[in-house]
Amino acid sequence: MKRIGITGGIGSGKTTVCEVFKALQIPVYHADDRARQLMDAPGPLREQLARTFGGDIYTPEGLDRRRFAAMLFGDEAAVQRVNRLVHPAVMADFANWADTQTAPYVLHEAAILFETGLYRQFDASILVTAPAEVRIQRVTSRDACEPEAVIQRMRHQWDDARKLPLADYVIQNDNVQLIVPQVMRIHAQLSGE
Repeated sequence: MKRIGITGGIGSGKTTVCEVFKALQIPVYHADDRARQLMDAPGPLREQLARTFGGDIYTPEGLDRRRFAAMLFGDEAAVQRVNRLVHPAVMADFANWADTQTAPYVLHEAAILFETGLYRQFDASILVTAPAEVRIQRVTSRDACEPEAVIQRMRHQWDDARKLPLADYVIQNDNVQLIVPQVMRIHAQLSGE
């Protein structure tokens, strides 16, 4: 079974694209959601994070995200330590999950697939793109936030020009080109149809 990474910047519409793949019976692993679950759940990752950053980052309900974010804010070395713990745990979880699937391929959806180098661990990668102004409008509508907040978040991700050479497939979600035909072409190639 092929393992395919799918990514796109904030507001690119990768969630919508993943829903189209799901309609085609392709399983999608949402890495960012699963990472949050793994960080909260009792187990090795939680123990490593508590040992590295102190047990007070956890409450009885799970990770105190505000406290943890404040600890990491502006500390690139701390962010790298988190990534060195979380990314391997998520990839191991993904491998276990993928082994239980029966589709011709599975998708691993992650916001920063290229930035972390994780794309190298997949058989292929899909990049969902959209113009910056479209992305900003989508996120301000979805999250009820100011455009400046979206632009700030966009600055923490690579721009599409940097990602495009690394992508095996590109889906343009620009409100002009239809998504479904683009997904269908990729699906046919990945399924060997």
